[in-house]
Amino acid sequence: MNYQNKNQEVDEILQLVSFKIGNEEFGIDILKVEEIIRIISITKIPNAPEFIEGVVNLRGRVIPVVNLRTRLGFERKEFDNQTRVIVVEVNGSTLGFIVDSVREVLRIPKSITEPPPALTTSINTEYITAVGKLEDRLLILLDLEKVLTNQQKEELKDMQM
Repeated sequence: MNYQNKNQEVDEILQLVSFKIGNEEFGIDILKVEEIIRIISITKIPNAPEFIEGVVNLRGRVIPVVNLRTRLGFERKEFDNQTRVIVVEVNGSTLGFIVDSVREVLRIPKSITEPPPALTTSINTEYITAVGKLEDRLLILLDLEKVLTNQQKEELKDMQM
């Protein structure tokens, strides 16, 4: 299938990992994803912000884990056999983001995305780079570098070893 529009010869293709939190589907740039793992033993950190689930030992690396559901303002829920940790590189740090489930790897033309409307779901739109209009659903594209404030990123760096 050849996606073309009037302004460009060939439309830029976005490669994304899609995942669910509640009924919403999100996508992140696949190049930021190091790996996707099942939930493993998480060590709680005293006095950590509510959205920091703790740290995990991933093959000898201590990685802070962010509960993306909590960070984006969704209600907490118990982890289940669909829960995954998406391990990503954000601003030179490795972090884990807990999501309800991972759906698929997608390749979509950039032309089917548009800037987020002013009132996209219940999520603060500063994290959202675009909304993709797929045939049967909407895909909210997240910028993981903006999900955390600079101060929160510094606090997480202190947790890494």
